[in-house]
Amino acid sequence: MDWITAIGFSGAAMGAAATGAMFPPGRWYDALSKPNWTPPNWLFPLAWTLLYIAMVYAAWRVARTPNAGPALALWSWQIVFNALWTPVFFGLRRIDSALLVIAPLWIAVAGTCVLFWQADPLAGALLLPLIVWQTYAFALNVSIWQRNRGAATS
Repeated sequence: MDWITAIGFSGAAMGAAATGAMFPPGRWYDALSKPNWTPPNWLFPLAWTLLYIAMVYAAWRVARTPNAGPALALWSWQIVFNALWTPVFFGLRRIDSALLVIAPLWIAVAGTCVLFWQADPLAGALLLPLIVWQTYAFALNVSIWQRNRGAATS
């Protein structure tokens, strides 16, 4: 039964991660005005691979604890928001609308981190890099939006 649970969490994470392959940054993103603290493009897939591995392992650990339902429901919501952000930002090229996705994403990640920590401190700790990354991503999204307001979306 444990391996089926792990496969389920892995499938959800891979589905969210697949949006990065479906909607790569491309020339549009390269042409945007970005702050000098923007990471290089090669860092994003590396960071997300490590973050998704940690997210899956943390969810698997929490799934084995009593009363895991609320924590895993919130984990599911943050996966949905993760999957949604990339098509909105890179696919639709809607920097402003992406802010409407990343704000609840941050809340879902923070809540998941807290609930995971309560269920299994190691699982909660595994999500700390995710909350740091999401905070950074939120700030980057805001900065890019501010710098490119009124710019063409195509």
